[in-house]
Amino acid sequence: LRLWTAQASMLLHTALMLDELKTSNEELLQQLQGDSAAGIIGSCEPIKSVTRIIKRLAPTDVSVLVLGETGTGKEVAAKFIHEQSDRSDKPFVSINCGAIPENLLESELFGHKRGAFTGAVSDKIGKFEAANGGTIFLDEIGEMPMSLQVKLLRVIQERTIERVGDLHPREIDIRIVSATNKNLVEEINSGNFREDLYYRLADFTINLPPLRERGADIIELAKHFLHIYKRQYSSKVKGFSKNTLKAMKGYYWPGNVRQLK
Repeated sequence: LRLWTAQASMLLHTALMLDELKTSNEELLQQLQGDSAAGIIGSCEPIKSVTRIIKRLAPTDVSVLVLGETGTGKEVAAKFIHEQSDRSDKPFVSINCGAIPENLLESELFGHKRGAFTGAVSDKIGKFEAANGGTIFLDEIGEMPMSLQVKLLRVIQERTIERVGDLHPREIDIRIVSATNKNLVEEINSGNFREDLYYRLADFTINLPPLRERGADIIELAKHFLHIYKRQYSSKVKGFSKNTLKAMKGYYWPGNVRQLK
């Protein structure tokens, strides 16, 4: 009986330890997911600086221009600005200005009235109206054609939009966050971007560092993505080999965080 009791005690102790480990693991995953929702993952000094700046800017309504190489997480930063602001319970709407043909971009941004052009079979609200009360993120703003830059400038100044084919102005209350991987000062000098629009969009500028300059954040991000996909695909992968970690640290990462993911 004493022998059986001792064995049962050991089994119970092991079970309690496993349960504690499971609970700790779940808490860690929740924390990782929480960090993902917050958007900014990393502990290097440049990222800490970006996080501090965003938390100071978020409660205001200043327009923010996010700069950085392709794949550095400009939309993630924009979402973080929105989530930390007083508009967090309102819509966050994103549009890639470089991915939509010029003849359709105005309709996507400002909407259109039925019959405004061939194919306009019904009224449609644009991204600006959809974001009313919240935040609109204009990605690849440097790709916006000059004709639309003029209209965007008027929208920012007057805080009203007009749907294509409609003469009735509609008031909007939004915060604008934009992003580009281009040097807009050079674009202004070459006549491809309006200087007055630049100053309207860049009340404050945030520069995101490339992944190769973020040190140990490379491994932190890799582990974060591994946990996500491990759960998604029910994988039993436990981690990275030493050679893999060494290779990740020494790689140039031209595609930055997007490439790592």
